[in-house]
Amino acid sequence: MIRLALTARGILQGVGFRPFVDRLARGMGLRGHVQNTGDAVQIEVEGPPDRIAAFVHAVRSDLPTGALLVDLATECKPTQGTPTFSIRGSTTSPGARTSSPAIPSDMAPCRHCLEEIAMPGGRRHAYPFTSCASCGPRFTIVVGVPYDRDRTSMHGYPLCAECASEYDDPADRRYHAQSIACPLCGPTLLARDGSGSVVARGAAALDAAAEAFRAGAICAVKGVGGYQLMVDACAESAVAELRRRKQRDAKPFAVLFADLAAVERRCRLVAAERDALSSPAAPIVLVLTRSDADLAPSVAFGSILTGAMLPASPLHHLLAHIFGGPLVCTSGNLSHEPLCTEDVDAIERLGPIVHRIVSHDRRIVRPADDSVVRVTAFGTTVIRRARGFVPHPFSRTAGGPPIVALGGHLKSTVAVAAGDSIVVSQHLGDLDDERARRLLAVTVDDLTQFLAVRPEVVACDLHPDYASTHLAEELARRWGARLERVQHHAAHIGAVVAEHRLRGPVLGLAWDGAGYGDDGTLWGGEALSLDGARCRRVAHLRTFALAGGERAMLEPHRAALGLLQAVGETHRACAFEERERDLLLRMVARGVQAPRTSSVGRLFDAIAALAGARARCDFEGQAATEFEHAARGDLVSAPYPMEIRGDAPPYVIDWEPLVHAVLRDRDRGLEVAEISRCFHAALANAALRVAERAGLGKVALGGGCFQNARLLAAVKVRLESRGFDVYAATRIPPNDGGLSVGQVHVVGARLHDVSGDTR
Repeated sequence: MIRLALTARGILQGVGFRPFVDRLARGMGLRGHVQNTGDAVQIEVEGPPDRIAAFVHAVRSDLPTGALLVDLATECKPTQGTPTFSIRGSTTSPGARTSSPAIPSDMAPCRHCLEEIAMPGGRRHAYPFTSCASCGPRFTIVVGVPYDRDRTSMHGYPLCAECASEYDDPADRRYHAQSIACPLCGPTLLARDGSGSVVARGAAALDAAAEAFRAGAICAVKGVGGYQLMVDACAESAVAELRRRKQRDAKPFAVLFADLAAVERRCRLVAAERDALSSPAAPIVLVLTRSDADLAPSVAFGSILTGAMLPASPLHHLLAHIFGGPLVCTSGNLSHEPLCTEDVDAIERLGPIVHRIVSHDRRIVRPADDSVVRVTAFGTTVIRRARGFVPHPFSRTAGGPPIVALGGHLKSTVAVAAGDSIVVSQHLGDLDDERARRLLAVTVDDLTQFLAVRPEVVACDLHPDYASTHLAEELARRWGARLERVQHHAAHIGAVVAEHRLRGPVLGLAWDGAGYGDDGTLWGGEALSLDGARCRRVAHLRTFALAGGERAMLEPHRAALGLLQAVGETHRACAFEERERDLLLRMVARGVQAPRTSSVGRLFDAIAALAGARARCDFEGQAATEFEHAARGDLVSAPYPMEIRGDAPPYVIDWEPLVHAVLRDRDRGLEVAEISRCFHAALANAALRVAERAGLGKVALGGGCFQNARLLAAVKVRLESRGFDVYAATRIPPNDGGLSVGQVHVVGARLHDVSGDTR
């Protein structure tokens, strides 16, 4: 007989790991105990050596759904003659640092729970808060670790006798499942009118919501991580009214479907998209819409993609099935505001724009919007990382002091690095609104307290006017911490390097909308050599003027005017009245409110405008997205010419030959689709030529432009055909949502290489 102590770390709390260990040990006739601590699960087993070895192998290889084993340390101990195996109460060490969270992400309802709520006469029939050890809310309800019911927002719901019996039964799937409940002892569903008055409870609240949808009404629904606005996705008048009230003119809405079959009736899916839709994360998946889909036109305004999602909770499942059709399911806020999570806040902010509020009395501890993914040439790529993925940690390339990184200004996230892990917050949104800026500060406090970390270094973007930069400066003063500023595009590439744990020099192609450059101009078409903390600009897109500055983000013809002015073709600026055109040209000539940029994102906008695709946008990136979609079809097209100029770095990628070629093709009536295909091919060809000049074998693709699946595939094919190893962000968003991770990586490298400088 021997006794072995095991210390397991990873995502092991809230996934039924202790019940799994208990059943495993009992089944093998072993004795001992399992116990949650603040940052680990402690196991002691006693028995014959061969059974102990089999037990350890099973713990490593047969984990329950949602569990992740990062480390398993073992130590021999004296035998104690323990009579049986048991689950002990959780303990924690005050002040202990949690290097990685032990809590899993929120998980969509499992098959067994869905079958249970569909069973007439069952205890949980149509109960919208049904869960078990394999599914249900986790990150959005947990207050602290160890993960026990009294450290969640379920602590106010004592278990009834039947639920307690399930909780205590080792053979039950709800054995030690902290979020379980039933109609007798759990949260209650409520339907309210816009003023907040309760009009129905329980099952009647579900019926009230379905009736509202059928009448074309808008409902605010309290989801897993916050309120959502929902309406019949096939009723054009209802969707248009939601847009008017939400103040969201054209950006596509996500659509909730009851099941996979309902998605496939309206969208074309590949296997990876089916897997993503059906995964426990239940993200929004961008998929190709069928031409005969019956969705309302204003759901996506002509986009070839639908943001499809399956139910993330039993409540969503019940609403979709009772209503019987697809539902628009979008964030519960007005445009540019953060998500509503509190009932009082929802009544105040959403009450005036909805007809019904479907809520409940379980508190949402922290907001989490729906995640968004897209299947690309690199696999399933996370575009927005929130519910279902957070707080799953990333491995830290190198250790070092605790770091908190505050990302950028758009698609804000916070990253905390401690020990050997990086934990990234949920997507917080843009920081234009004061509420959003407060949420950023609250999230920093929440993450650092949850992980029991006191940061010694604060990282932020190089841009002096970002709200995240201002908060970083304040936090560094408050904590007495070192402040480190990281150039925007170095952070984009650092995120890819961190995700793939790359070593040695890497060529990074950082293509995005715009970021503050080392020279104070707006970068966005960069080729950077990144080696540890050493960052060098290898090449960049030729700069051009943006007439009116930020207005060019929504008016691509202003970016086009900058190109036309540079190539002497301003007479082609037909999108302007003569007086306006002359005024803008004077601004460009004088450099007044006309900053110069090397942005590939703005080049996309400009070429889209010149090709006749779109001169004005309702949201940033609309022109580029539509230009990408126009290019559907074979990747093989003859590239427009682009020159790589210069005898030494930084080389300049000159778009002037491309502009002349686009204008010639436009004059001869070439379709937008073919112009787009040739433009994408030109960028892929330019990427290859820059990579060949740089002479580095590894190429990392980062920045928002690489959300474009066609561009991503074209660059990958061109580079790999010449022997380059190509990497892209997949688990970390390629857009500004990944900046915080990249900042952690760059700053960590600096701390190990004081001679390096990315600025």
